[in-house]
Amino acid sequence: MKAMILAAGVGERMRPLTDHTPKPLLRVGDIPLIEHHIRHLGQAGFTELVINVSHLAQQIIDHCGDGRRWGVSIAYSSEEQPLETAGGILNAMALLGDEAFLVVNGDIWIDYPFIKLAGRHPRSTASAHLVMVGNPPQHPQGDFWLDTDGWVRELRPGATGLTYAGVGVYTPAFFAGMQSGKMPLRPLLDAAIAGGWLSGEYHAGRWQDVGTPERLQALDAMVSAGLANPTYV
Repeated sequence: MKAMILAAGVGERMRPLTDHTPKPLLRVGDIPLIEHHIRHLGQAGFTELVINVSHLAQQIIDHCGDGRRWGVSIAYSSEEQPLETAGGILNAMALLGDEAFLVVNGDIWIDYPFIKLAGRHPRSTASAHLVMVGNPPQHPQGDFWLDTDGWVRELRPGATGLTYAGVGVYTPAFFAGMQSGKMPLRPLLDAAIAGGWLSGEYHAGRWQDVGTPERLQALDAMVSAGLANPTYV
């Protein structure tokens, strides 16, 4: 199974840090965020990686190279302007191939064992499987509701659900019929929920959306102190 790391965003909320450094190269525990993912994926058996790049793209390419120092191979999907999540995945489809693939947001930190998703295929030929986490303070209601059978459902008004972790398995068919260009992922997820073919699981471990300098600083302090370490395998 191939894996894609989403790394094309500008990181507006992280300015001024991202004025000269792409968000995936910001450091946690003295290691760039994207390198945490590459090490994590490689040790879990994902050796063919695709990274989409746009903002300050060459810095990411220069740092990651072809991936051989981590025992993986890396291909790059370039975007003249960031295409958002769904648009970026569709743009990279020729590199991802015809089988289900893992997608990881480049601006998160998570201790989820990716090996659990190696070789996993969603339950239908046109579906996805999401990793969900508890709701962070900045997103207290969550995104979706996960039922007891492992299906992702629409969040009911006034209810509290779970937050999409930015980790999921997708089939190429999930993006069938989509027009190329800038496109967020949420409308496709909502359509999948309405169709009843979006599965999910809850991860109770550590997760952080590195969306602000303050969150980055807090995560860096925690990882540097040895209080949080990924479970690579």
